[in-house]
Amino acid sequence: MEVNQDYELPCGRELETLWENLDEADDHQAECVHCRTARESLLALRSATQELIDEPDPTPPDLVGRIMSAVRAEVRRGQMLDLSAAEPGSVEVSEQAVAVVLRYAADSAGDVRARRVRVRKVGVDSSGAAQVEVELTLATRLGNTSGADTLARVRELVSAAATSRVGISLISLDLLVEDVYEDGE
Repeated sequence: MEVNQDYELPCGRELETLWENLDEADDHQAECVHCRTARESLLALRSATQELIDEPDPTPPDLVGRIMSAVRAEVRRGQMLDLSAAEPGSVEVSEQAVAVVLRYAADSAGDVRARRVRVRKVGVDSSGAAQVEVELTLATRLGNTSGADTLARVRELVSAAATSRVGISLISLDLLVEDVYEDGE
């Protein structure tokens, strides 16, 4: 199906013909008010288009900052860990995301606060899930008289979260108590 997109000026000339001969005005185009007006508009359009071609958009002032933010976010994310997947394909999670889940699990034990979580991939199990070693530093509440029981509870919660919430195999979990805090801090 052919679509006719010709635009005819009131004088009978087609705009397409005027555009094709824009640099060479004939006698009619020089005298006709409709052709002169259309020709001036087309010349302005061509000039504006050429300016856009000649002067590319300036670099946004915050471009470098946005790029560096993306780079920093990628670095903070850490290594990607494979998870076992029931369906074909692969599923990955960042070390940082795993650390957040494990920190939350440790905090829920009571009488301790997770400080720093280091997750390090050491292998892959038979299901395709990452095997990791975790080092978790903690602060314990001043007056906590059941330190061994609290650490056992942290170990239980963090191990369960690694397996059931994230889907990774926890090979080792090192708990380090490095600080004491008072209620209200």
